[in-house]
Amino acid sequence: MPLNAEHQMNILKDILSNHQSDCCGTVAECEQVERLIQSMLAKGYASTDVQATLQNVYKYTQDAKSAAHLDEHIQTNQQNLSQWVQELSTLS
Repeated sequence: MPLNAEHQMNILKDILSNHQSDCCGTVAECEQVERLIQSMLAKGYASTDVQATLQNVYKYTQDAKSAAHLDEHIQTNQQNLSQWVQELSTLS
């Protein structure tokens, strides 16, 4: 059963919140975030306001996957993670 837009957004926010609060994550989580964002954009689930935030998060996951030290990348982006979760909660 496919996830609807609300469920996808909740999963996305949960993963980003976990990265922000735990200061760590996995490549698999980054790949899951990428798949969620691709699906949301392809299906038109994201409003214009949310699309910019999703693009920023997508770039973060791309950079995270190629980072030599994933946890350091996550720590470096703590402020961004907090901001993105807030934006996605407000705009969605």
